[in-house]
Amino acid sequence: MLLLSSGIPVSAQGQDLSAQNAILKVVNLGTEDGQLVFDPDKLIFRSGTLYTLKLVNPSPLKHYFTAKDFADAIWTKKVEVAGAEIKGHINNVELKPGATLEWTFLPIKTGSYPVICTIVGHQDAGMVGQIMITGSH
Repeated sequence: MLLLSSGIPVSAQGQDLSAQNAILKVVNLGTEDGQLVFDPDKLIFRSGTLYTLKLVNPSPLKHYFTAKDFADAIWTKKVEVAGAEIKGHINNVELKPGATLEWTFLPIKTGSYPVICTIVGHQDAGMVGQIMITGSH
């Protein structure tokens, strides 16, 4: 996979990988009754495939989705929240109670990456997960 000077990822054959239809995956940050979990707590993405990760906070508490090493291993197309689009490098997002955002990205670097909620006590209570990026087809 290559990046053009514009930052858009392309395949070895020159195909614009950001033009694919994104595959949707949903993760809940916490539960309605206040459990401190990521659900699901394991995610698998394939390098070279475009995804939209929908983060939903159904809980009465705010939560963070912090995954710096994962963010360094992907190309972010955009993050959409409340009628706005954020573009560029993202590695940490905060979701207030009831909030939702959609993060569209292309995995580039294979590996296994931790995700945690960095609010004091949340990680110790079990708000941890693992993200795996596997090789392309």
